[in-house]
Parts: sequence; structure tokens; C-alpha cells
Amino acid sequence: MLGIFARTMVKAGMVKPSGLVKPVSVTRIAGRYLAHQESLPKLPVPPLQQTCERYLAALTPIVDSEELNQTQKLLEEFQKPGGVGERLQKGLEQRAKKLENWLSDWWLQIAYLDYRLPVVVHSSPGVVLPRMEFSDRQGQMRYAAKLIAGVLDFKSMIDNEALPVEYLGGKPLCMNQYYQVLSSCRIPGTKRDTVVNYALDKRSPTHITVVHNFQFFVLDVYNSDRTPLTVDQIYIQLEKIWNSSLQTNKEPIGILTSNHRNSWGKAYNNLIKDKTNKESVRAIQKSIFTVCLDAPMPRASDDMYRTRAGVQMLHGGGSRWNSGNRWFDKTLQFIIGEDGTCGLMYEHAPAEGPPIVSLIDHVVEYMKKSEMVRTPMVPLRMPQKLRFNITPEIKNDIEEAKQNMNIMVHDLDMKVNVFSHFGKNFPKSQKMSPDAFIQVALQLAYYRIYKRCCPTYESASLRMFRLGRTDTIRSTSTDSANFVKAMDDPAKHNTEKVALLEKAIKAHRAYTDMAIRGQAIDRHLLGLKLQAIEDLAALPEIFMDTSYAVALHFNLSTSQVPAKTDCVMCFGPVVPDGYGVCYNPMDTHINFAVSAFNSCQDTNAARLAQGLEDALVDMKTVLEQTPKAKL
Repeated sequence: MLGIFARTMVKAGMVKPSGLVKPVSVTRIAGRYLAHQESLPKLPVPPLQQTCERYLAALTPIVDSEELNQTQKLLEEFQKPGGVGERLQKGLEQRAKKLENWLSDWWLQIAYLDYRLPVVVHSSPGVVLPRMEFSDRQGQMRYAAKLIAGVLDFKSMIDNEALPVEYLGGKPLCMNQYYQVLSSCRIPGTKRDTVVNYALDKRSPTHITVVHNFQFFVLDVYNSDRTPLTVDQIYIQLEKIWNSSLQTNKEPIGILTSNHRNSWGKAYNNLIKDKTNKESVRAIQKSIFTVCLDAPMPRASDDMYRTRAGVQMLHGGGSRWNSGNRWFDKTLQFIIGEDGTCGLMYEHAPAEGPPIVSLIDHVVEYMKKSEMVRTPMVPLRMPQKLRFNITPEIKNDIEEAKQNMNIMVHDLDMKVNVFSHFGKNFPKSQKMSPDAFIQVALQLAYYRIYKRCCPTYESASLRMFRLGRTDTIRSTSTDSANFVKAMDDPAKHNTEKVALLEKAIKAHRAYTDMAIRGQAIDRHLLGLKLQAIEDLAALPEIFMDTSYAVALHFNLSTSQVPAKTDCVMCFGPVVPDGYGVCYNPMDTHINFAVSAFNSCQDTNAARLAQGLEDALVDMKTVLEQTPKAKL
């Protein structure tokens, strides 16, 4: 079902980013937003020769020698003095002078808004929070009320520009994404989507949306004096919502948002012809965020529980379960199941994982505090139920979206694991980067299954630069290839294996540093390609080359999303025969989520997850069994 869309996405270089690598611990200092933003450097355009050399090096472990020689010739031609490469490079440098960030608008369009596959599975990540034990639905309501209050507390920091500025390796980071995630929503189009952000309106929104049994409600969360409702008041309002949405036979209007973007764009235009529908949709789009009060899912054994929770966060479980209890275009949706399964999902266009995780960490800390606020005894207005007039045509659109959703649900192969042998403390004790250690283990796991190295995407943050989003860390290197081939070779001694492992980890570390400083190759190559398209020039041959298509076919799409909270993020693969791998390294364990598609015979999420566990253990063993060389 991915077929042609994934292939065209890859050819055009439209690969979604997923999260952020945090190579250095982040410290926070309070600061004023605009002055801070203006002090950030602009994203550089890397030198052309440097990118061409690094591109060739990145291709070496993933294409055959014949293809490599052909690419080398094309690159030499591309770089000739006064040639096409130089012209495009100058065009990019001019663009960088004119714009705040030469990449960000292009990236938003190409990676997200032009992308036509459903946002569900293919783009929007889910986050699984620690499991709650609700003894009754009052427990669910109480948790939801506290969570809402926690998000509003975080929002007050954004509104007052009191968000602590984050630092990476001593450099301040761009904070713009924090201002994009609340009161925003994606809007479908028949050819291209848009994103609206109501947070900047003179009268910014004061309500959230709550959805229960597929029915949407507007819940005002501020008093007339702009003070937020207390937890008790929110709880009372949630009870009212629950009691007025007990029917379970309502049309799941929200499932429309899960369809292919062109189909949903068409259905959307049809849906909002009706005035009532248009007002209801606008209320959802304008809301600060959405809270989904989910019905219980089928019970799962303890070892399968996290996996089931992962798929609930990603797609809701199908039309029979909670997939209609969503508005998938909404930037932030918190999901609170009656059975204690909690988490959230977010629409990826406005932000990467880290701002979302910062918000989660804040909310989780906030929820630990006991309530000290006295609740004023003011009667509160009944939350407004949003009405939808469903014509036969809209009913058909809903049925189509249900069918497509259920196909996606059956096709997603997911495994969420806790690796409990060790966490980030072990690689640190070996003076190794935990992220690099996990990435090299992933290379080893993949090589053991497929006997080849594959193109691997790990997202790196460009937030050191104004409006920075992500670039690609290409985790497959000549050094990682040398290590994975040697690891299971009986002719190789442990000392040699350890030396190769250390070299592979250093190479990953070096690529990471290069990427976060704006010197990686993927976004630069994409920029040169888009510059050619904008100049209406013939597309240079390097972009029609087989190697370029191979390099962008990311069989492993990966992301480290570290959090203080014991949570894990999950997302789908970006190619039909690929994997999505996300992980959160804690001190003594690692949470990770692996996804694949059942429609591909060659991939299996549980097998790669097990392979990753084995690789991590084997790498630790070889390090422990090999005496350190005497200095």
C-alpha cells in the first residue's frame, strides 16, 4: 500500500525527520524569546567540495563499486569550475543571505505539507507514558484533569516568554518550535496541506477539545480573568463531558483525518460546506490541544502490553477501537485510556520530538505535586458539544477512511521493548557515546539478519541555528561496516574487534558533531536539487543517479529521543521494506520501539528488536572480555 508514494517520496528526497540527537546534556537558563532568537547564527550552506567528498564517503558502504565509480564521475562533472554545481551553490548562498533560514520553508513543504500519505503511521509519532492503574473512571478523569493543568502550566511559561533557553554543547538553541505546538493544526488540501497557528492571534484560544466515544467537546480552561481552571474544576467539567457522551454508536467523524491527504482534502472541502460542520471543525483546529478519553483496548499479556500501548498511540487500534477518537491533524493529542494506557501523539509538521518531550517531562513533574489551590465555588458552563451534519456523501467518506485505517492497522508490525541489561551508564563507563553505541549495535543487528549494510537515517538537531529543524546523521560508515563484518568473524581476535568498535563509535560521534554544526550532506544536496528546480534548470545528473535513489532509501529510519520520563516514542518506517526505530536511553535500561510493515516479507519488527538486544549484549561482552591496552 505504500508502493509508489514511498518511492516518489524517496526519489524526491522527501524523508521525514523524527527526533533529535542530544550529544551533550542540555542546560536551561531563563531568557527572553525574540532577543534570544535574533542572537542565533543563521544556518550555513556547507562548501560544495566538502559535501561532494562526504557524499562519496557515505555511499561507499551501501552501493557497489561500479555504481560508486559512475557517481564519482558525475560528481567531478558537477564540481567543474564555472559548472552547474557552482551555479547552484551560488544560488543557495544568495538564498541564505535573504532568508532567516534557507532550508526551513522548503523542508516544511517537502517533508510534510506536500507529502500525501496519511499522517497516521507514516508521519505522526506516538509516545507511550508509564502505565497508570486506574481503579475506576474517576481515576481516569482525575489523571486527565491534572495532565490538562500541567500542560496549561507549561503554556504559561511559553506565553510569558519564561521558557528556559536550552543549550547544547554550550551553544544556545532555537526555541521557535515551542511556539508552534499549542493552538495549531494541520489543514488538508487536495494537493498540498497548510498549518495554522492561532496562538499568535490577538485573542488567542482559551479552550481545549475533549473527545470521548467519537464525540467532540469544547472545554474552556480559563476563567474570564484569564486564570486557568483548577484541577478540581477541570475534573468537574470532564465528568459532565463523560456523562453526556455515553452513546457508543456515533459516526467517528475524526477518522476522516487519517485518510490519504488528497482524499481527506476532498472530503474536508465537502464537509465544511455545511455551516455547522465548518464551525465545529474550526473549534477543533483553534483549540490549544486535544484530550482523547479512550475506551479500554483488548487486554494484552504483560510482555505485549507496551507494544499494544505503542500502536494505540500511533493509530488507535482500528475503527472498532479508538481510531475514531482522534483528530489526527491536531498538533498535540493527549490520550488517556480507561484501562490506564496513557500517552500522546503529535502531528510532525510544526516540531520535532524534543520540545514535545520537554513538555511531557514538565507535565509529569507537575502531576506529582499535590493540589494546594482552593477551588472557587463558581458554577461552570456546560462544555459545548460539537455538532456535525452527516450527509450520505460524508458517511461514504467515513466508511472509506475506516477501511483504509484498518488496512494500515493490520499492516503495522510493532515491537516496544525495555532492554534491561544496561542503560546509558555502561557506554559512558567505557568513555563511549551512548547514542553512537546504540547506533552501531543497530548496524550489527541489521547486518546479522541481512548480510549487508543499509542506508540509515538518524535525525540530528539543527537548533543551534535560527529556525533550525533537522539534518541526517548517516550511521552507516566505512568504519561501522568494518566492525559489523569483523564482529562474528572467528578469524578476528577480540582486541581487533574492540579497536574496530571504537573506531566505528568515533566515526558516528564525528558525523553527529558535523551534522549539528550544519555541515552534513543531506539537506545541502536537497537544497542544490531544489535550487535547480527553482531555476527551472535541467536536473543535474547526480540527482538522477542510481546511487542517489539508493542513498535516500532509508531501510533504517532512527531517532534517539531522550527524556527524563520513562517513556518511549514510536513511529512507522519511511520505506515499504524498512524499519522505524526510536529509543530513549535511561541510566540502567533502554526503552525502544521498532516498527515494520507486515506487507513486506523481508522485515520483522520482533526479529530486529531481538537482534538489537543481542548486539548490545555482545558488544558489552566483547568490551568486558578484552583487556584494556596499557597506556
